[in-house]
Amino acid sequence: MVVCGDDGLARRLAAELQAVYRERVTLVVPAAREPQPGVGRGAGRGLGLLGRVPAVRSRVAEGQRQGVRGLRVLEAVEPDEDVLAAAGVAGAAALALVYEDDDTNVRAALVARRLNPRLRLVIRLYNRKLGQHLEELLDQAAIVAEPGIDLRELDSSTTVLSDADTAAPALAASAVAGTSKVVQADGLLLRAVERTPPERGEVADPGLCTLALLSATSSDPAGSEGAELSGDRGPQLLPDDRAVAAATGRGIVALEAVSHAAPTPSGARLAAASLPVASLFSRRLRWSLAGVVGAVAALAVASWVTTGDHPLHAAYITLLDIFAINDPAVGEPAERQTLQILAGFVGLLLLPVLVAAALEGLGAFRTATVLRRPPRGLSGHVVLLGVGKIGARVLARLRELEIPVVCVESDPEARGLALARRLRVPVVLGDVTEEGVLEGARIHRARTLLALTSSDTTNLEAALYARAVKPDLRVVMRLYEDDFATAVYRTLRAAHPAGLTRSRSVTHLAAPAFAGAMMGRQVLGAIPVERRVLLFAAVEVAGHPQLEGRTIAESFRPGAWRVIALDAAAPQERRPDLASSLADGSGQQPGLVWRLHPGYVLRAEDRVVLAATRRGLAELLGRGHACTPGV
Repeated sequence: MVVCGDDGLARRLAAELQAVYRERVTLVVPAAREPQPGVGRGAGRGLGLLGRVPAVRSRVAEGQRQGVRGLRVLEAVEPDEDVLAAAGVAGAAALALVYEDDDTNVRAALVARRLNPRLRLVIRLYNRKLGQHLEELLDQAAIVAEPGIDLRELDSSTTVLSDADTAAPALAASAVAGTSKVVQADGLLLRAVERTPPERGEVADPGLCTLALLSATSSDPAGSEGAELSGDRGPQLLPDDRAVAAATGRGIVALEAVSHAAPTPSGARLAAASLPVASLFSRRLRWSLAGVVGAVAALAVASWVTTGDHPLHAAYITLLDIFAINDPAVGEPAERQTLQILAGFVGLLLLPVLVAAALEGLGAFRTATVLRRPPRGLSGHVVLLGVGKIGARVLARLRELEIPVVCVESDPEARGLALARRLRVPVVLGDVTEEGVLEGARIHRARTLLALTSSDTTNLEAALYARAVKPDLRVVMRLYEDDFATAVYRTLRAAHPAGLTRSRSVTHLAAPAFAGAMMGRQVLGAIPVERRVLLFAAVEVAGHPQLEGRTIAESFRPGAWRVIALDAAAPQERRPDLASSLADGSGQQPGLVWRLHPGYVLRAEDRVVLAATRRGLAELLGRGHACTPGV
């Protein structure tokens, strides 16, 4: 296995392949160097992580002397042809390209495909549309390079993933209590939600099935909730029915639905991108316009009644009087003269209203491309700190859930500002460490703070300051270091027991999906269960004795894997997106069946959707060591 990257995801992925799947890994990273003066906090942190590579190399060398498979490290500025050849791509089973720059990954993928047409490629791309076309291009390149190749035997020859898309649903779900945890991939939508027992001593509603038991230390501010060393009091992934029944009073993660993910209608996208008509004019001006229109209508009715003319003619004469283009009513009855004078006064009132409407309308169109400021009365919203790659995806997810958001960003050229402008989301530009910036985002009235910048210290500083302003604020932080995140988590819980605290690592959420794709399985996504990760994968039953010939109940391995859905379509009619002719749960028509009978016997031609732990998936693949439940 070869992993190429320039940030924490590459190191995390290499560790995942080595520790969970027991694979021999070559890691290609830029040359280690010290942070230069003037480098920002985010960049400095990334360089600091890469600076640990020599230490890894020394530990690996020692492990190799002891006969343990180690990690080979190559230092290179870019993954050109010479570097990939030196890394052993020509004879490798899989290559992961996880550089932050999409262009670097695309260029390296084209070179790697030429070096090894049978290579399994896993590519990190932020651009979704480019990723779809790149998969087809690279698979076609493999056919051209080796005409007799059968892509079906390669088991996902090219897979394009995005760490932002993998982590965004989990981060958005952490921001709002009760929000579903969603995994959406290849036309499949899996939705899970945290539930608490209705009464003390009772068990929460399991939904379709119970995916996990939450930690029993939630009432203990100093407890190590979600940590790997929590023991039986920590979260338990994929528990059996006896464990669920015995866990009275504990929260659970329940599977709510498995369904088809319908594409977003184009009309909805256009409506979101268009400018609402009601926002063209202020409320005061709209009332003024309504008053003038009412006065004009009243004068037209009065003219019709007094003169006996046709209603349309009476309205026409009234408009001529209002715009002062009618002949004076000399010699006309007194009623007609009075109406003409009143119409003249209405015309005088109409002129400034029309001018104001024109100015406000012009200003509204001009400010459509300008960032909005948070309204004064805003409350119950989510303050999103950082709208880069991850923040932009989280922002889109929150707006899909119709959750009010205020963004805070220090970089005026950040990637997500265009999205915020299009969605008309209020934005505060400024450094969150400066006084007054969070106040401008109405943090004292917010429901949640989502700190998603690339700097751990900035996220922590923002969380501490926000908690000082509002002690019961829900805080979700993006932190890279697991040990640091656990320490911060326990400290904040102890200092602010009334406020909910969550820490999430994007690499921690994304690495299992990338590792699973490198092993040749279709990993659909991952959801966090406190500080652990539960994977969803599509697996062919053939060749897996733990599944083939067993019933649904017999195939369930507590703490390792569980079948949650079955693709009942015939193999020749089966589509890659898992959403072909979705069944309604009755199983009467081919498609995805998610209400499974425990006695159904899995056949070799079946394809199933599994919920699995990292080590459980490794054991199912026939790699790694024996499964340790709940990891």
